[in-house]
Amino acid sequence: MKKVILVFFTVFIAFLLMYFGLPVLNYGFFKLPFFLLLLVGVVSLFFIKLKVDPKTHKTTVLKAPHKVFYYSILVLLFYVAIVPLFTTVKMFRSEAYQQLLGKVHKGEKITQHIAPIAIDKIRVVDEELAYLLGEKILGSQPALGSQVELGHFCIQKVQNELYWVAPLLHSGFFKWINNSEGTAGYVMVSATNERDVKLVQQIDGKPLKIKYQPSAYFQSEIHRHAYLNGYSTIGLTDFTFEINDEGKPFWVITTYDKTIGFSGNNATGVLVVDAQNGAIQEYSIANTPKWVDRIQPIDFIEDQLDDWGTLIHGYFNFSNEDKLQITEGMTLVYGKDNKSYWYTGITSTGKDESAVGFVLVDTRTKKTTFYKQGGATEFAAQSSAQGKVQEKEYTASMPIPYNINSIPTYVMTLKDKGGLVKMFAMVAISDYTIVGVGNTMRETLTAYKNVYNMADNKINPNSVANKKIIQSVVTRIQNDVKNGNSFYYFTLRKSPTIYVGSSQISSELPVTVVGDSIKITYDLDLEKVVDISSFQNLTLSKK
Repeated sequence: MKKVILVFFTVFIAFLLMYFGLPVLNYGFFKLPFFLLLLVGVVSLFFIKLKVDPKTHKTTVLKAPHKVFYYSILVLLFYVAIVPLFTTVKMFRSEAYQQLLGKVHKGEKITQHIAPIAIDKIRVVDEELAYLLGEKILGSQPALGSQVELGHFCIQKVQNELYWVAPLLHSGFFKWINNSEGTAGYVMVSATNERDVKLVQQIDGKPLKIKYQPSAYFQSEIHRHAYLNGYSTIGLTDFTFEINDEGKPFWVITTYDKTIGFSGNNATGVLVVDAQNGAIQEYSIANTPKWVDRIQPIDFIEDQLDDWGTLIHGYFNFSNEDKLQITEGMTLVYGKDNKSYWYTGITSTGKDESAVGFVLVDTRTKKTTFYKQGGATEFAAQSSAQGKVQEKEYTASMPIPYNINSIPTYVMTLKDKGGLVKMFAMVAISDYTIVGVGNTMRETLTAYKNVYNMADNKINPNSVANKKIIQSVVTRIQNDVKNGNSFYYFTLRKSPTIYVGSSQISSELPVTVVGDSIKITYDLDLEKVVDISSFQNLTLSKK
C-alpha cells in the first residue's frame, strides 16, 4: 500500500512539474518529454526494497532492481551523455553548423536593397524611448496603471506604418486574480513620430482583453496554453506580441526543431495564438500570414551567422584564416520590397572599427544576402556621432541603415541622460568621419549632405549620389544660422522648389542676390527642400 501511495505521489509531482512549465527535452531525432525520464524513476520503485536498522541507521538493500532496470539506466545515460558528444559538439560537426544558415547570396550594392526614404518616414523612436512614452500614457490612467505593466515592445508594420507595440500585462498574481478575464489592451508608439502614442482598449467598439500572456497563471499562461493544446513535444520560442492590420492582438510563437543532434535550432514555422480567446493556428514558413513580420528568432540568426563566419575552415582554424564575425548589434530593418530583415555588420576576427561587409537576413524565410563592402561598424558610427556633440554628453541610439540619395547611411538619435531625444545624427556607412547632426531631421539631412558633398571625391565613388545640374535665375534668397553654420535658402525662376546650401560649399553664396544667374548641382531625392552640392554665381563670373 505504501508503495502504491509513493508511486501515486511521484506521478502527481511529475504532473505538477510539467503543468507549471518544466521544459520539454526536444532532442531532434528522438523527442523525449521530461515526464518519461521521471517515469523511469517511478518504475524503479517496484524493483528496490530497502531496510533501515533503527539502532545503527544503516541501510540494507533487501531486493535489488532487475537487470533490465540497470540496462535501461545505462542506455539512458549513454543517450544523454555519450551520443551528444559525437552528434552535437561543434568539434565533430563543424561543417553542419557552418551550413545551418543555408546558402548565403552575394549582393552588389546595399542601396539596391534598402529603399530611398523621406525624412518623415525615418525611424526616430527606439525601443527604450517607446517604453518611456508607453509608461507616460499608462501613468495618465491611474486606475489602469496600478493593475498592469508594459510588456516587451516589438517593432512591426501596421497598415504600412512602423509602430512599436507592447501588451498590457498582469503586474502580479493577485492582480491576475482580480482581472483573470485579461488585461485591457495594448500600447502603440509610432516609430517615426514620438507624439503618436496610443492606448488601444477597443476594436470595433468591443473591449479588448489580453487573457493569454506570459504574466498570466495556470491555463492562461501563453507557453503552458500552447503545450497543453497539442504542442508539448516540439520546440517553442520567441513569443512575440503582434497585431494584424485591423489591430487584433496575437502571440506569434516560433516552432523549431534541432537539426544537429541535440542542437542546431532551426525555425520550422509559427503558432499564431489569439491573445483574447486562445485559438491556435499552426503555419509553415511559406504559409504564414503576411502581417507576421518575423519568424526567425534573433538569437537563432546570431548563432547561425557566427557559425557561418567562424567555422569557414572548420573548428581547428587557429590562425583565424578568413574568419568573420558579426558586429555587436543586430537590427530589424525594412527593405524596398517592404519585407523585414535582420541587419548586422560583418568584421574580420579581432577588428572592431571597420566592417568588411553587411548582411541582411529575411526575418521570415531566412534568405541571407552578404554585401561585401567596407564601412563603419554600428559602434564606430555611434562613437562618431557622439563625438560631434561630445560637450553635451548625449548618447547615440542603435544606428539604423537607410538609403539617403543612394548613400548608405546610418541614422540615429542623440539622447540625454533621461533618455529623451535632443538631436539627430547621420553617419556615412562608407566613412564614419562624415557626420551631420541637427535639432531636427531636416537640419540633420542638410548638414549631412553638406559634409558629404565636400568629401564625396575622397570616398568610395560607387556610393556618390546621383546629381542633376540646373542653370537659372534667383528669385528669392534668405540666410539662416543653425548649429554655428550659415545656410542659404533660395528659389529659382519657374520652379516651386526651395534649394538650400551652406556657405562652406561656395563663398559666392553669401553675396548672391535676387536676379543673379546661377548654376547649381543637387542630389535627386524625395524632399521638398533640396540640398545643393555645388554652387556657381554666373553673374559674378562675368564681372
